Amino acid sequence: MPGLVDVHTHFMPERVLHKVWAYFDALGPLTGGLEWPIAYRTGEGERAALLREFGVRAFTAMLYPHKPGMARWLNGWAADFAGRTPGCLHTATLFAEEGATGYVRQAIDDGARVFKAHVQVGAYDPADDLLDPVWGLLAEAGVPVVIHCGSGPAPGKHTGPGPIGRVLARHPRLRLVVAHLGMPEYEDFLALAERFTEVRLDTTMAFTDFIEDHAPFPRGALPRLADLGDRVLLGSDFPNIPYSYVHQLHALERLGLGDAWLRAVCHDNGARLFGL
Repeated sequence: MPGLVDVHTHFMPERVLHKVWAYFDALGPLTGGLEWPIAYRTGEGERAALLREFGVRAFTAMLYPHKPGMARWLNGWAADFAGRTPGCLHTATLFAEEGATGYVRQAIDDGARVFKAHVQVGAYDPADDLLDPVWGLLAEAGVPVVIHCGSGPAPGKHTGPGPIGRVLARHPRLRLVVAHLGMPEYEDFLALAERFTEVRLDTTMAFTDFIEDHAPFPRGALPRLADLGDRVLLGSDFPNIPYSYVHQLHALERLGLGDAWLRAVCHDNGARLFGL
């Protein structure tokens, strides 16, 4: 492989990221009560350099608002970060609020190549009428959205397959990348990917020892995951992981789904999606 394509890495303004780290340190409710020591608590430049050292040729800057009024300025920061950071795919975000369609359209016009939506942290319904034109715009533009809509590590008011399933029923061409394989509702989200051909899944934290102890992937569903091999993408959650980066790769390798599947997941599928 020429390298890795990691569709789920976090870069955000330092003061925002430090608040995220403090939340993990304090075992906030959305961590599911899990001890979560951050493995790569370093400066922004060092983190980007580490990814390149790990062989990552393209990565994202997943950032997300937890309240109205944040998304627009986060998008401004992310555009600047992508412009000065080799290998970063220009990332943007959104929230269920008035004006979302305008700033999402602006981000697309400014060159955003991927969006991040976090239903759990944002505590909004993805099927909210405020977002309906946003999903339509993104579907028409063909810009992928990495979305945390599963109920792990702790459920939210609008997590699970139901709300996002209603979005897909309205916008079946929307390029959704379901984070964490939809943990813990793995099989429900596999079913959505089997039904909607533009739905993809990312591997973020899945199959690692940390997650398998709490939300194990059902081994009987591995053949379904293998069959979706062209729509599974590598994700890591770097730097907010409690283990080494390579452990995610080892966790995928030990599934025994073969070199072709691994190559597709770790590089080819992401390279194709983003035209690398």
